[in-house]
Amino acid sequence: MQFLSNLWDNILNNDLITIPYYIKWTDIVEIILISFLAYSVMVWIKTTRAWSLLKGIVVIAIFVLVAAIFGMNTILWIVQNILSVAVIAIVVILQPELRKALEELGRKNIISSMLPFDNTKSEEGRFSDRTINEIAKACIEMGRVKTGALIVIEQNDHLNDYERTGIDIDAMVSSQLLINIFEHNTPLHDGAVLIRGNRIISATCYLPLSDNRGLSKELGTRHRAGIGISEVTDSLTIIVSEETGRISIAYQGEMERNVDVDGLKKHLLMIQEKPDEDKKSRKKTKAGKTTGRGAGKQGAKQQARKR
Repeated sequence: MQFLSNLWDNILNNDLITIPYYIKWTDIVEIILISFLAYSVMVWIKTTRAWSLLKGIVVIAIFVLVAAIFGMNTILWIVQNILSVAVIAIVVILQPELRKALEELGRKNIISSMLPFDNTKSEEGRFSDRTINEIAKACIEMGRVKTGALIVIEQNDHLNDYERTGIDIDAMVSSQLLINIFEHNTPLHDGAVLIRGNRIISATCYLPLSDNRGLSKELGTRHRAGIGISEVTDSLTIIVSEETGRISIAYQGEMERNVDVDGLKKHLLMIQEKPDEDKKSRKKTKAGKTTGRGAGKQGAKQQARKR
């Protein structure tokens, strides 16, 4: 390939190497941003299928470099003509990973994290402790009698598209209602229940099935649907097996099986995002200390006046 030869000649002749006479502060910022971006891309590649693809590309690049050094014109001509097609093929192959990376980038609310002026979050978090207890109680009861269940708890990613596939409920979360929904031979038992905050918003919802071939063959449609919704959203899904009565949790494309009641509550507390109780207690303690000091000063003044 002629351009590789020209590139090598330019490097040897130092035609591509230009050293600026001075460095501005914008250059330093630019270097930091590019370094951070390159590091983030490498970390992303390391945790996806792109890592294996990258190793294959490196092997092909070494092969092309050897062909360029020894002047294998036919191979270089083939590589040059399929290069544009190869780029499109890479984008198509990595389409799920690229989509997931862009979704994760969109979830990171950088501006709000830098400017934390949002005080709209409830003191009880995304949902209340009562909701956690009701969900856990319902799952344990359904697991005991081997009633299959599929419960999806919404976080930052809205589940409106999946909500429209089901039947509107809009009721407070309660163990009795959840058990009644998933009871056998009832109109609402087939499908998933969506929970937003402290309310059940919809039932009999259809979820996307996971196409992960690494999943165990023992997992049925209910478990694959739970993993599938966790792959495309940041929701947490609780699955109760109809065959074994065991509870599983799907989150971020991974599944934890045979979860007990304590483990279930732990996962729910993790996504609850309840304000830190220590901060509240510290504020109350500081307020108490301030009040005590003020009262002490007032008492001293009153004693001085009496004297």
